[in-house]
Amino acid sequence: MPLLWIVLGLAALVLGAELVVRYGARLARQLGLPPILIGLTVVSIGTSLPELAVGIDAANNNVGSLAVGNIAGTNMVNLLLILGLSAAIRALPLTLQTIRLDLPMMGGAAYLLLIFGIDGALEVWEGIPLVVFALVYMVLLVRWTRRESALVLAEFAAEYPTPPRREHKFGTIAIQSLLLVVGLVVIVVGADWLVDGAVELAQALGVSDALIGLTIVAIGTSAPELTTTIISTIRGDRDIAIGNLIGSSIFNLTIILGVTLLFSPGAILIGPQLVYVDLPLMAAVSFLCAPLMTSGRMLSRREGFGFVVTYIAYLTYLIVART
Repeated sequence: MPLLWIVLGLAALVLGAELVVRYGARLARQLGLPPILIGLTVVSIGTSLPELAVGIDAANNNVGSLAVGNIAGTNMVNLLLILGLSAAIRALPLTLQTIRLDLPMMGGAAYLLLIFGIDGALEVWEGIPLVVFALVYMVLLVRWTRRESALVLAEFAAEYPTPPRREHKFGTIAIQSLLLVVGLVVIVVGADWLVDGAVELAQALGVSDALIGLTIVAIGTSAPELTTTIISTIRGDRDIAIGNLIGSSIFNLTIILGVTLLFSPGAILIGPQLVYVDLPLMAAVSFLCAPLMTSGRMLSRREGFGFVVTYIAYLTYLIVART
């Protein structure tokens, strides 16, 4: 029965995220937002909403370690498995924005979380600096996008096109808004099913909630990022592929975890394995990505394969050492 709820919850999260991203992007274009800004905010935040819903639900059900494990595990999946698979399919060239803004901000966010969690607890007030960090990143992102090259702007415009003038009708906006809300509701319901199923499964297997968050929940809630990235890579929209993954990783560490803490009834306690193993590993991956990705300003197919192998090794360690 727990596996059924987990499967149903993951399916609802993927469906809800797809509705939010698709119709959120269309609605934003209807309202005249620049396409590249939509790609780097609406899409990145939209694909991270499953983690937010799971985090808030877990925190309010006194299994906050599942929420933190989900964030750490999801970022490992994003940076090693999904980004690695994308590069293994086709080498990924990097923009100056990725090198000078996104990668340093991702490393800074990981280091900030590491500092907050070193005492074995994440306090409610610590959500404030995390959210502020996300807002600072978004401001810097908006300023940077104003200087983006015509090629990148054209790429994002192709992915999130401006609707024809005849579509600018109140009825169209109302329908897109309704579908956006439906997507949000589906995500909330799916998160509740997933957390309930994950907690029951952890109890049945005699393992920690954090382990379930690091593995099953993390891989499942990364499905939207996986779909978006692989499709973007195959289409050749590689700036979207990298921007979505790194943007989602930054938002996971900051606004997603920050809002989770602010909605938590109290401090979230995290176990020693999360404190001394998983969070440091996640931070190390965030920092080590930079020199690899900036060498030649490209993530090669060989490096992508290495990322995938590293994730498989980490997943094997989790299964062997903690079950």
